Amino acid sequence: MIELLTNNFVPVMFAGLLIFLLAGFPVAFSLSATGLFFGFIGMELGLFPSNLFQALPLRVIGIMQNDTLLAIPFFTLMGIILERSRMAEDLLETVGQVFGPLRGGVGIAVVLVGALLAATTGVVAASVISMGLIAMPIMLRYGYNRTIATGTITASGTLAQALPPSLVLIVLADQLGRSVGDMYAGALLPGLMLVGLYLLFVIVVAFVKPKWVPALPPEARIYSEPNGASGHRSLLALLVFCGVVAFGWSRIHESVMNPWLGRDMPAARDEIFILSTTIGSFLALGLALANKLFGLGLLSRLTERVTFVLIPPLVLIFLVLGTIFLGIATPTEGGAMGALGALLMAAGRRTLSFNLLKQALENSTKLSIFVMFILIGSTVFSFTFNAADGHIWVEHLFDKLPGGQLGFLLFVNLLVFILGMFIDFFEIAFIVVPLLAPVAEKLDINLIWFGIILAMNLQTSFLTPPFGFALFYLRSVAARSDYDDVVTGQRIKAVTTGQIYKGSIAFIFLQIIMVTVIVLNPGIVTGNLDKPVVVDENAIDNMLENMPGQDFTMPEVGNIPPPRVPLGETPGVDPAIPLPDTGEDKEAQDALKALEEAVKPAN
Repeated sequence: MIELLTNNFVPVMFAGLLIFLLAGFPVAFSLSATGLFFGFIGMELGLFPSNLFQALPLRVIGIMQNDTLLAIPFFTLMGIILERSRMAEDLLETVGQVFGPLRGGVGIAVVLVGALLAATTGVVAASVISMGLIAMPIMLRYGYNRTIATGTITASGTLAQALPPSLVLIVLADQLGRSVGDMYAGALLPGLMLVGLYLLFVIVVAFVKPKWVPALPPEARIYSEPNGASGHRSLLALLVFCGVVAFGWSRIHESVMNPWLGRDMPAARDEIFILSTTIGSFLALGLALANKLFGLGLLSRLTERVTFVLIPPLVLIFLVLGTIFLGIATPTEGGAMGALGALLMAAGRRTLSFNLLKQALENSTKLSIFVMFILIGSTVFSFTFNAADGHIWVEHLFDKLPGGQLGFLLFVNLLVFILGMFIDFFEIAFIVVPLLAPVAEKLDINLIWFGIILAMNLQTSFLTPPFGFALFYLRSVAARSDYDDVVTGQRIKAVTTGQIYKGSIAFIFLQIIMVTVIVLNPGIVTGNLDKPVVVDENAIDNMLENMPGQDFTMPEVGNIPPPRVPLGETPGVDPAIPLPDTGEDKEAQDALKALEEAVKPAN
């Protein structure tokens, strides 16, 4: 028995963790208990030294001092304050009025508002519940297909997992040992592509099955002009004008920002996009304020409403992400600025109160403690796991996988997809990712790319039955029994759990398609990252050997290689004694410039 346990220590340890989890213990305490229990067993068996856990207190203190994780309470506080200040209601009403006259317009509005809420609140529960309470009755009132309605709401709410400043990306960056800023930059384009894929799906449904996604009737459009006009022309004119200005800024961005930042490298695409959109948004807000203050009458009611409701959260998003992408602020500092901006926005909307602030602080504290305890538990577990060479055991599990990198990625995505049906994304990030990261790095997989693939896959876990959290959130607010609509007076049938589950299927396939696209096209993620510096060692050696007036090698004696002499020193010469001016300084400087050119960015 002892020999069997010794030879199969790591598999038995995993089985022990599974037993703790199935028994109903919280994940954080299950991880800690498994690590400590098997750690002491390993000491008794002589597998580990008796001082195995001596460094554990320092590791726990290091977790509490982790500046990266400090971004979690800041972004959580920002999201809760914005969500409780009724921003979601205003956004859905306004964007719904913009696209309402189109078939599928309310569905398009739900996707766009879901993306905005993802980039501001970052909380899946808040997004799904808000849109379920507001958009679902409207969709049912005007005859939307229930599968399309429920699927659009749940899938749009899960965008908070993939779009910056997602909490999942912060946790993955910490577990993979990579920069949160790089993770945000890598996730921006894939996240926007996923939003576009959702929109394309709704548009296709509008053409193929127009009766499933009808347009809002004229009586439901509340921001029309006195002469009966909808006001869309004014909105389109403002959008085109600000878009032209934003495009113009994108053309001169590098010439303006590079001298200011003292930077020689070309600006990243995501940085140009964020800053250009920020310029256009500020311009739209300024024009709307001038029109209202001076009574110019140049903008329609709909245009003013869209500008005042949509632009402030957009500006907040762009300022937070823009400062992070520019390198002006760290993600933690960006989160603090976002939380302050959310407080100011709530105060400006006159929705900030002591109770709101108290609830936001309590929920932020609970989530931060939850993450901290899971991280401490995973650290305790990893102590014993690594001491038993568990990482080598995991590597051997993937040794015989066919296909190299692609085979590994396919297996990992399938594993995470299945686990996502049963356990929370935080648990997957803290238990599974630390085991997979060393294998991915050994296979020469870019860990930022790997993290974005996992984030997209983890997003799917919110939609997959039987335990998709987004499905439960919508179930909690959707009508459980038939009711009379307060506007039309017609009888509306209840929303069944089967309809909610069925609605998620199409969007699960869309997300699988997006994960596949990212796996097959790494440039979608890595194209937004700073290129590494490549050092041409041969060129440097040639420069050192050919620099005038310098001799960097000594004759070889026997089998002993000639020692390197520090740059600027000559063998046998005391550096404290000044050398006479030989007129070769200029030549040496030219050689040093050539040496600098040998260290060049990768193409």
